[in-house]
Amino acid sequence: MRRSAEALAAALADLESKSLRRQRFTATPDGGAYVLRDGRRVVNFCSNDYLGLAQHPALIAAMQASAAHSGAGSGASHLVTGHGSEHEALERELAEFTGRERALLFSTGYMANLGVVSALAERSDLVLEDRLNHASLIDAGLLSRAELQRYAHGDADAAQAALVQFRRTHSSRDGSQSDDRRGALLVTDGVFSMDGDLAPLPALARAAREQDAWLIVDDAHGLGVLGANGGGCLEHFGLGSDDVPVLIGTLGKAFGSFGAFVAGDAALIDWLIQRARTYIYTTALPQPVAAATRAALALMRTEAWRRAKLREHVDHFRERARRRGLALADSAGHQITPIQPIVLGDAQCALDVSAKLLDAGWWVAAIRPPTVPQGSARLRVTLSAAHDAEQIDGLVDALAQACESA
Repeated sequence: MRRSAEALAAALADLESKSLRRQRFTATPDGGAYVLRDGRRVVNFCSNDYLGLAQHPALIAAMQASAAHSGAGSGASHLVTGHGSEHEALERELAEFTGRERALLFSTGYMANLGVVSALAERSDLVLEDRLNHASLIDAGLLSRAELQRYAHGDADAAQAALVQFRRTHSSRDGSQSDDRRGALLVTDGVFSMDGDLAPLPALARAAREQDAWLIVDDAHGLGVLGANGGGCLEHFGLGSDDVPVLIGTLGKAFGSFGAFVAGDAALIDWLIQRARTYIYTTALPQPVAAATRAALALMRTEAWRRAKLREHVDHFRERARRRGLALADSAGHQITPIQPIVLGDAQCALDVSAKLLDAGWWVAAIRPPTVPQGSARLRVTLSAAHDAEQIDGLVDALAQACESA
């Protein structure tokens, strides 16, 4: 039965009473890390523009030049008339960047995740995921119609145990694998978007290899940021395509543009072209977006100082925050990623602290359930190469004052 307007209004009021109702704000870039939020100039500490490339003149110029030549839209899906020369060039360059045979562009990261899992998983298969995976990965597992299991966050032993149990359950009586052996996909974020920690990829790669499972890594928040060359979590851990056969990346974060891609061997990419519904049945990215991404990729390769500056900002933020008594997460991943959560627990408390920061000129979003588990509402501080040390100092001072009075 469809909900009535009155029922929806009551449900919205219930969300409001629990401090869980979401709101939108208009934001306009205003130079560097500044934005105009509903007309007020504030420093943005909740963007995923980690390398400060979204407003770079080279990206803007590339987009403008491409639009003048190819127009504003692609006009069709990749498999009809929407696949252009900029798409083709970007896919080649992304394959080279990630050390893979081929890459395939998707219109969004959400669509890439849905497309990959649904194309690789069959009804009889297992999709095994970290409990704190991004919503798009969880939805991908659900929509694949395979068996979906979730293991405790970051627990490679639990993942391996689940794979072992899966294989045992579906073995023949003499202990050998049956002829109709079911497949398994082990799926994880590289950097977890709300927590800022790293998946234990070396251990997950071993588990997947030992149990003959596909390891799929969505490195949306690692590519461009981690590793000496911006190769993300895989470069950080020294892993290759044999360890992680399916690599997914988004282009709207460190790349500063929009869209997503999957990189892997030629057979994988060809299979996705044949079977990934979110690739086949949607309009291709506009070519100007691909052109801007190519410019971003060139800068990512030649301007390593952006990653170095970002790492300095992470170190500086954490050192200053500790001095002011702020409670920070302290895994090895938290010490190197630009996502720095301040967990407050209560949703209304997170909203109140966020509002106090905004009054002082700092924009830090309050993240509440269901985006994060119940009782773990937080401020999600994200750092960028576009910030400077003085802005970070100002934010930490304002954070400390706001938390003390919360």
